[in-house]
This record gives sequence, C-alpha cells and structure tokens, in this order.
Amino acid sequence: MLHINDLTYRLGPRVLFDKASAAVPDGARVGLVGRNGAGKSTLFRLLLGDIASESGSVSLPRHRRIGAVAQEAPGGPETLLEVVLAADTERAALMAEAETTGDPMRRADIETRLIDIDAHSAPARAASILHGLGFDAAAQTRPCASFSGGWRMRVALAAVLFSEPDLLLLDEPTNYLDIEGTLWLYDFLGRYRHTAIVISHDRELLDEAVDHILHLDRGKLTLYRGGYTAFDRQRREKMALQAAARGKQEAERKHLMAFVDRFRAKASKARQAQSRLKRLEKMEPIAAMTDEEVLPFNLPAPPRALAPPLIAMEGVAAGYGDRTVLRGLNLSLSPDDRVALLGQNGNGKSTFAKLLAGRLAPLAGTLTRSSKLSVAYFAQHQLDELTPGATPFQHVAELMPGAPEAKIRARAAQMGLPGQKGDTPVSALSGGERARLTMGLAAFEGPHLLILDEPTNHLDIDSRQALMEAINDYPGAVILVSHDRFLVEACVERLWLVAEGTVRTFDGDLDDYRKLVLTGPAPERSNTTSGGEQADRRRQTAERRQALAPLRKRLDVLETRIGKLSAAIEKVDTALATPDTFARNPAKAAELSKMRADAAQALATAEDEWLTVSSEIEAASA
Repeated sequence: MLHINDLTYRLGPRVLFDKASAAVPDGARVGLVGRNGAGKSTLFRLLLGDIASESGSVSLPRHRRIGAVAQEAPGGPETLLEVVLAADTERAALMAEAETTGDPMRRADIETRLIDIDAHSAPARAASILHGLGFDAAAQTRPCASFSGGWRMRVALAAVLFSEPDLLLLDEPTNYLDIEGTLWLYDFLGRYRHTAIVISHDRELLDEAVDHILHLDRGKLTLYRGGYTAFDRQRREKMALQAAARGKQEAERKHLMAFVDRFRAKASKARQAQSRLKRLEKMEPIAAMTDEEVLPFNLPAPPRALAPPLIAMEGVAAGYGDRTVLRGLNLSLSPDDRVALLGQNGNGKSTFAKLLAGRLAPLAGTLTRSSKLSVAYFAQHQLDELTPGATPFQHVAELMPGAPEAKIRARAAQMGLPGQKGDTPVSALSGGERARLTMGLAAFEGPHLLILDEPTNHLDIDSRQALMEAINDYPGAVILVSHDRFLVEACVERLWLVAEGTVRTFDGDLDDYRKLVLTGPAPERSNTTSGGEQADRRRQTAERRQALAPLRKRLDVLETRIGKLSAAIEKVDTALATPDTFARNPAKAAELSKMRADAAQALATAEDEWLTVSSEIEAASA
C-alpha cells in the first residue's frame, strides 16, 4: 500500500501540500484530479524521489518498482520493439547474461527465472502494446529516430506499460494519443493488475479505467471510491452537508454572542455568559467548501445564417504537391451539422480540416462552398503563433482598430482573460489560457463553421465542461477532432471516419467504433444479401441516431434546469436557516417558503422527465 503521511511542500510562496495524507490500496487504479496548477505533477515528482518534501513522508513496501513515462522521448537507432523490450531491465539483463555465462548452474537459474517472468512471450506482449498505440508491424521494425517527437512519446508510453511496474504513474497520457489510442488505453488500464495513478482531465477515462479518485484541493488529498461521476456526486453531497453544518454553526454562534452581549454586565448572568464564551472559543470553525469559479467560453454566433450546404464535395482529392493524401471525397456539410472526425493520427484528419477551412485547395474534383462562408480554425500548433511578448489585450486590439479600451478589455474578458490576465504576456500564461485566447481570436467574427482540432489538451475537467456548453450553445456548424470521448459524445451528432485514403460516414456510435478499434473489423460475409443487409443496418443506425438527437438535447436542457432549481432551493434554504427570518419579516419568510415549495415541485417534475427521457434514450439505443 502507498502511504502519504502529513506531506508538506512549498513552491516559492505557494503551499502546494499542507500536511496532506492519503493511503492508496494495492492494486487500485486511481485518477488524480485537481485544478491546473494544484500540484498534481509535483506529487508525481515527490513519489519518484526527484524532489524532497519540506516535511512528511511517502512510503511504499520494499522492492516495489515505480514506473513513469520518460521525460525525454527515445530517439536512437534502435527499433521500436527493441526500445520497448529494453524497458524490462531484469529480462534484458538476464537475456544478456544467458548469452555469455559459462556456468551451467547459473544458466539453469537464469532460464528458470526467465520462465517465471514469462520472458519468452515478451516480444508478443510488446508488439501488442505498440499496435494498440498505433504502430503497425512495419512501423515496429523502424528505428526510433525516424519518428516525430509525438510518436516517440507514444513509444515511451509503450515502454512503461510493458515494464508493468508495481506503481504506474501516468501524467496526461492521452495527450500523446488519438481517439483510437485513447480507447485502447481505457481498456488496458481497466485490466492493469498492479497499482496505477493517472493524472487526467479525460472524464471518460476517469469513469471507465479507474476505481478510485484522489482529489487534490487546497493542499489536501482526499481519496474517493469509484470513478469520476461517483466522486463528483459524493463531493457535491459533502459540500451540501458541510454548508448545512456551517450554517447551523453560524446560527449557534450568533445566538451565543447575542446572549453574551446582552447579559455580560449583569452579575446574575455573568457565569452563564462566561460559559457561553468558553463554548465559542472551543468551536472549530467549519470551512466553506466551494468550487472555484470557471470562466465560460464565448463562441460568437454568425451574424446571419447561410443556406445549405455550406460545403459540398464531389470526387474531391486533397494533398500536398504531388502527394495525394485523400481522394474520392463525396460529402456535404449543413449549417447546423455537428461532426466528429475519427481515424488514427497520420490518416489525414488535419489535411481534411485544412481543406474544409480553405487553407488547402483541392487537387481534383469539385468543391463548392457558400460565397459568404466564414470559418474559424483552431489547432494546437496555433498556440505557438501567438506573439510571446504581447498581451491578450494587444492581440484583441489588433482585431478592433480604433475601439475604446473598455470595449477591448471587455472582449478579452469574454475570452476568459479578465483584469490582470489581459495584461499578462502570452509567455507567462498557462496552456489553458493560451488555448482560450487562440480560440477566441479564431472565432472573433462569429464564424459559420467552427473547426476544433484537439481543443482540450491544455484544459482541466471544469474548463472542458465549459467548452462543451459553449459548443452546444453555438448555433453554427462544428467539425471536431478530439481524443476526449466525453466531449465528442456530448457535442456531435455525426461521425466521419478518415481511413484508407478517404473520408466516409461512420454508421454507428462511439461504442461501435471502440469495438472496431479493439477487435478489428468483422469479416465480410460471402452471401449475396450481405450488401443489402449492410445498407439496411446503416440506414437503421442513421435513423436511430437522428431520432435520438432531440432526446439528447432535451436531456441537456433538463440537466441545466435541474442544476438551476437545485441551486435556487439551496439559496432559499440558506435564507430560511437564518434564525430571525420569521421574526423580523414574517411576510418575506412566507414568500420564501412558497418559493421553495414551487421550486421543489418544479425540480421533482424535471427529475421525473429526466428519468423518462433517459429511459427512452436507453431503450432506443438497445
């Protein structure tokens, strides 16, 4: 079991850990969550022994191996398979010794140990992990140096997964992956037989692949059983109980102080007053447990809608110079389409996004786009295109020549960079803040089409939720490339698969696609009716998805309404809990009581409808 005992660590004036303690059971798969900058990566460095704590300790049973993804991506002449196999240092050392030893007894001991650690199946296991992370058999035999940095980081991830440490530490592993690799990783971590701690803002991973959540908040660590959804529910329940207890304590404190102030000077009541003062001194204040405010994303609506289609393609090919990447594109995009692009990295998703954005001209075929079409394109590489020394205010001012300063600052604030953040150089902003700025600048004029290529890489869970809400409120068309399954399922209605040199509609949902990724495509049937059956299945799937779209939208509306009603009830309860509410203003108290009753009835109605709509979606999806 991993024990963290009274851990204290400071980073300059900031206290990242304030006597934090936690005990992680053996074999637990733990999601480490907390706001950006809370200290999650610092905790990993403390666990690895890279830095020392100010006080407290971290303890593991003896001889337990800790594994983490190497900071430096491998890049030598060794093949990918050789790099991954070398990660099991015991196996590598034994194999090397077996080749050189002349002692028959030692050779027998080595062979016995190699059998114990299942060393002879290691190449197959390593190849399976590499394949799951996107490397085919040919790629596995190529030297590491021939791959880009992002692909080499996948090799580093494959190496630590293959080594199967007793404590596996993964820091945002899906940032290196496409959605195919992410789906494979969900499955791998869900079956991992040792202890694993994963820093992630991917809600789907935190629900599917872990069984505990370790929450880092205000310097303290709290371990919750279950995935992220269970953690979120437990924490909100804890917040409600703590708020109620705090309100009750405040009421008691006011009552005691009123007695003391009234009778302190009277000799006959002095003893009782002193007794109450002692009670006040012994009261441990209950701290308010609140969520930090998350600024919303602002995606302006287009000034006027355009007639469909926004873009139509017939026999289009796309690529660079003489190299054709995609061909045979026959697709159209409507003004309210929400489409996610599936497909492994390197299959042409970015090429297709550039084609839609007008940054790449077609090599062949006919591509027709609306004459007044405005497109906003966000991709990770654009973060590097910001001017490091300039501030968000200066970036926004370039798009608003002659505008008053107050208007420019208001627009920067709408992007999530208010006040001092607006005057902070880009080089000093966090990755999430730079992403907000870049996205806000791209969508500044209110585009008809929004293309988002991995928009969540630098965002924490709450910011991803805010982005999801902004995309769902945005009335234009959306093309989304993301490894975040939660975002994809919440925001899109159609799936396009980029594979085998073309782009085509994927008939199914992400569960179907996950099965395809993990098991491979089903073999084609040889009977003459297979083509018709497949066409029927595609039609039925499309009809089912189309029928479910309004239900899912209604579910989102109901969830928002339930949240608002719950907040309103909590606010009224706080007002009614004030001791003198009824005495000072009976009419107001009666009005508050009626408001609470009306809100409670509306909440019950909304929750009943939510259950009904959820049941309809489940029945239709079955």
